[in-house]
Amino acid sequence: MDHAADRLELVADPVRRTGRLLLAAGVEQSYVDVADPRYLHFEYVRRMAAVADAAAPRGAALSVLHLGGGALTLPRYLAATRPGSRQLVIEREPAVVELVTRKLPPLPPDVRIQVGDARDAVADAPAATYDLVLADIYRAARMPRHVRTVEFAAEVAATLRPDGIYLVNLTDLPPLVATRVQVATLREVFADVCLLADRRMLRGRRYGNLVLAAAPTPGRLPVARLVTAAVRDPLPGVVLHGTALDTFVAGALPTTDADTRD
Repeated sequence: MDHAADRLELVADPVRRTGRLLLAAGVEQSYVDVADPRYLHFEYVRRMAAVADAAAPRGAALSVLHLGGGALTLPRYLAATRPGSRQLVIEREPAVVELVTRKLPPLPPDVRIQVGDARDAVADAPAATYDLVLADIYRAARMPRHVRTVEFAAEVAATLRPDGIYLVNLTDLPPLVATRVQVATLREVFADVCLLADRRMLRGRRYGNLVLAAAPTPGRLPVARLVTAAVRDPLPGVVLHGTALDTFVAGALPTTDADTRD
């Protein structure tokens, strides 16, 4: 959030009485329902939650690393839907942590927050520890360069258990060049990758969010369940996997640490 961090606000949703929006310089960052942590306002958050829902049997506790915290929407959701899940949140901006912990309901005891850099946190994480790693990392409306490379993806993969899943929230605009590159990057490391998005995004009609899911084990991603969830969403989505994802990513090249150096 950079310089926007000193212009943070938590405002009430004028439509949903219990909803709270985290704004940075007037731009929506996160949404939390203070009465119902299962309510997910933003479509991309619902798509990430759909992967988490399908990652393990219903209610089973998971070990989760969140890279980027915001208003802690998904940590609250997972604590409600999977009680006992051990969750660590890495948030770069101390001002965000201070605001959301002061003005929103207390976090469950199994959710911890640390202020720090996402890549440093991943590098320091024990191997084969997490069932899920969720990345929602932005600086000036873009993923920082050091967390979108093959090397970073490999570091994330090392923290996952064999059946673990890595989730990435991206923002992009037509013709989705950044998304194609990130798919190619994850495919250098992970055996199974899929993309979840609003149909209009893939038709080149809007700017918005897309979600990537990646797993080190072939066939691990619950694609059929994700397709069902995408179709049933209030904003119906599409899941690209296998040959459909091949077509989408054709010609895109992965990004390495060397590519991101000035």
